[in-house]
Amino acid sequence: MTEKTYPVTEEELFRFAELGRQSSTFTVLRHARIAERMGLSGTDHKTFDLVIQSGGPLTAGRIAGLTGLSTGAVTGVIDRLEKVGLVRRVRDPEDRRKVLVEVVPGVAERFAPLFESAFDTLRELLAQFSPAERKVIERYQNVMLEELRAEVMGNSRPA
Repeated sequence: MTEKTYPVTEEELFRFAELGRQSSTFTVLRHARIAERMGLSGTDHKTFDLVIQSGGPLTAGRIAGLTGLSTGAVTGVIDRLEKVGLVRRVRDPEDRRKVLVEVVPGVAERFAPLFESAFDTLRELLAQFSPAERKVIERYQNVMLEELRAEVMGNSRPA
């Protein structure tokens, strides 16, 4: 089933592009600040976040697939995350030849306070929009996320 499409004016395109650009810039800067507080680089921080989101141990190859980083770069990220005590390498219980990367228990909770202000701000911002408007914003965010994920994982052209 094809989604209905609507014409987009050049003015709208440029306005949304500029909003996206500014949003991206300030999101990266916010996360760089959080990463610094965690003693990490931005790439290490966001890779750690993806490992947390996965809900369980991952192979280095899977982490490379999720991030779009080379396996060599992922090995360096895992080394640094392990060195600061955020993840650990463990043997796969089903295939002892494989090594998995898992989040050290309790680590995510240790850094939760760094994100409290973001949640507070998000709650305040969402309260300014009706439930119907929130659904449109959520749909837009999900479509944008799908595109970004596909691009990062090498399945589409750069935006």
